[in-house]
Amino acid sequence: MANVLNSKTGPPDPDDGQGDAHGEAEPEAPLLREPREGLPPVVADSAHLGRVVDAFAAGTGPVAVDAERASGYRYGQRAYLVQLRRAEAGSALIDPIACPDLAGLGSALPGTEMVLHAAHQDLPCLTEIGLVPGELFDTELAGRLLGYQRVGLGSMVERVLGLRLAKEHSAVDWSVRPLPEDWLTYAALDVEVLVDLRDALRAELEESGKLEWAREEFAWVLQAPPKEPRPDPWRRTSGIHRVRTQRGLGVVRELWQERDRIARERDISPGRVLADSAIVEAATAMPATAPELTAIKSFGVRLARRYVPAWLKAVNRVRGMPQAELPQPGAPGDGPPATNRWADRDPAAAKRLDAARSELAAVAERIAMPAENLLQPDTVRRLAWSPPERVDAGSVADQLREHHARAWQVDLTAERLAAALHRAASAG
Repeated sequence: MANVLNSKTGPPDPDDGQGDAHGEAEPEAPLLREPREGLPPVVADSAHLGRVVDAFAAGTGPVAVDAERASGYRYGQRAYLVQLRRAEAGSALIDPIACPDLAGLGSALPGTEMVLHAAHQDLPCLTEIGLVPGELFDTELAGRLLGYQRVGLGSMVERVLGLRLAKEHSAVDWSVRPLPEDWLTYAALDVEVLVDLRDALRAELEESGKLEWAREEFAWVLQAPPKEPRPDPWRRTSGIHRVRTQRGLGVVRELWQERDRIARERDISPGRVLADSAIVEAATAMPATAPELTAIKSFGVRLARRYVPAWLKAVNRVRGMPQAELPQPGAPGDGPPATNRWADRDPAAAKRLDAARSELAAVAERIAMPAENLLQPDTVRRLAWSPPERVDAGSVADQLREHHARAWQVDLTAERLAAALHRAASAG
């Protein structure tokens, strides 16, 4: 195996507060203000898109890709702007509402590496419009593998390239039309230096012996199957732990589903229809009349108030619901229970988990990487809760692979985890 660094790579973090050798603060990194070739016009028709496809097909090197969504404003996670940049092609801003099919662009770039930051966030919406990378470089994931503590795009660009990106438009409503020019400038700058960042991180990965690990991770991101929908998504309602009765849980479920229906029909974020806190409060108070319901703050605002009859109908539906139709307190799932209950339910499993976590922490420290990137915490919990019948490096490796651990992860951890499980059994 290539040499693996045992300390954090890269230049000193400009935010570490250490200053220079004389105790003076580091000068602020220069702020990127305009794209190098100026702000490109937004691509909003097929003729313009065809010209962009031709230009990018004739370009060289990797293609930087980013997408802007309207999270918190619209229902779902569709793309409302796609940004691209490639050497000898320049930058492009594409409106995927006006140009909803980018499959032709992908077909014009066979085998071309696409560079994204936090690809798992953008790949679903890019796939919806036909832009699917054949090869991937994920700058956020590269930063995690290299042990960077802050892996946001702005932090990475500042730390690695010594430049600053303005982030004041990161949470705006990208579904509005026309998009303001300062928003478009912000969006174009997000891909302006993405390939430069990729080049610097790739060099660090190679120097630290982690480049092959990164390639495995990038390939996994591309081939990973879509996540299965949660069986009971309403159970993720913030504050649901305060609901103590089955009938109260039933109210959470019914109000959540009613809110989701309204949000989908209006193409608006569910949180803008009704706050989670209002759902939880209604589940606790069980209001029986409109005045009682609207006394709960969020139910009294304009949009939520419009649907008061629907909210009351949902609550009353639960009030008369047979006990057998009410949801059970425990969330369904095929995994082990919450780890805070292991000491009582299975003390031996709790000891195995502690031993496994300790072993992984040591490996992670040695290779300068967060333990959760060395091995998924859920995989570790499943191994500790239900270890193989015969514990050895081979059987542990097989179980890790069953839970989608990559080859490099198995190579680094299987033998160490098998030894940790044996130690826990001996200590018991």
